[in-house]
Amino acid sequence: MLYRLFLFIVAALVAESCSVESVPENNQNSETLKLVSGPMPGHSAMREAKVWLQLNDAAEVYIKYREHDAENAHFIQSRPVTTQYKYGFTATLTADSLEPGRTYAYKVVINGKEADTPPLYFQTQKLWQHREEPPDWSFAAGSCAFINEEEYDRPGEPYGRNYGIFEAIRKSSPEMFLWLGDNVYLREADYDSRSGFIKRYSHVRALPELQKMLSGMHHYAIWDDHDYGPNDADKSYVFKNTSLDIFRSFWPNPGFGFQDEDAAATAFHWNDCLFVLADNRFFRASNNRSTGSRDYLGDKQLEWIIDVLKSSNASFKFVAVGGQVLNTAKVYENYANYPEERKKLLQRITDEQIKNVVFLTGDRHKTELSEYDAGSFKIRDLTCSPLTSKAYNSNDEDNELRVEGTHVAEQNFAKINLSGSREKRQLHMQIFSAKGELIWERSILRE
Repeated sequence: MLYRLFLFIVAALVAESCSVESVPENNQNSETLKLVSGPMPGHSAMREAKVWLQLNDAAEVYIKYREHDAENAHFIQSRPVTTQYKYGFTATLTADSLEPGRTYAYKVVINGKEADTPPLYFQTQKLWQHREEPPDWSFAAGSCAFINEEEYDRPGEPYGRNYGIFEAIRKSSPEMFLWLGDNVYLREADYDSRSGFIKRYSHVRALPELQKMLSGMHHYAIWDDHDYGPNDADKSYVFKNTSLDIFRSFWPNPGFGFQDEDAAATAFHWNDCLFVLADNRFFRASNNRSTGSRDYLGDKQLEWIIDVLKSSNASFKFVAVGGQVLNTAKVYENYANYPEERKKLLQRITDEQIKNVVFLTGDRHKTELSEYDAGSFKIRDLTCSPLTSKAYNSNDEDNELRVEGTHVAEQNFAKINLSGSREKRQLHMQIFSAKGELIWERSILRE
């Protein structure tokens, strides 16, 4: 019996000496922990709002918040999150003890220590329904943000430029910014590993010129091929699920997916407007495929989009898609290359008499407005690109639906203002240069 006990003790000691000690992920000295990106307000509702941030290592982080003009009020603490390497040490924190139509000041707390940041704010949606006219408000949008990193870029002239556009966007004072895809550009070294995705997203998000814009407004995003995977990537991409996981980690959207489908797709309302964030990659057939189903959004997503549009009584209904929807030229990755599905989508909107639909698209490294006559109303597509990538002049492209005078071949962004009574609601779109100079503007009345 004593011999057995002796063997048990020896075995236990050997096992202990051979084991690897489990080190808590948040054991780093708080003096070396810091914010490397953000914070960035994301989805805002009437009673809660999301705030995203990225640290340089694992730690427990939360925000504390109170109404910005209530200096004597106690701070409310969000539920803490422990950042992890597998998600790039990012965290999406939720403030869930909020009231509608308020502005909140907040602070970031890392491992119990308050981070040194400029004053930070987020807002909640206003409760205006059945009480008053919808608020006047604005948002900005753009796509194609290439941030140079010489070691991994193609040789030759740098592809990224005019990073000052992010400060111009901030100074235009929109309530939120909608990223229209190609928000990062994965390089060849990036898109075949989880580490590659994290590296590229982190490199872009840490850009110094971007930081004030990140914290200065709420942000939403869709993706296109360059933040999904390789150029022109489709549903066959073997890292698609990893890509979606990292997209979730870096964008505080209201959700990811529809019905029982995982995807970089969701929908939300901001004041009197509906936003549908569509995924043009996860279900997409190969551009080169000549047999079988020619999916772009896929039938299930298309029908979901129609349901969401039809169910909403929004003044304007924005559908964000990575590639151009209305451009009739069958070039590059335009929806025109998937004619059957494109026709079905436009026909369903027409048959259902869904008015005031505006597609917001990117991809093309140019900006233009297209209009489709659906009989008793019009469908529009505002393509806005690029933010910092190289621009291309395709004014001679055979887009039969382009609105004359709206083609832009330089770095630019869009600002869309909503104003007026609900019955006479007006959408005023403006296109600004990277320096914040007005290039063109158009107004649309609610139909």
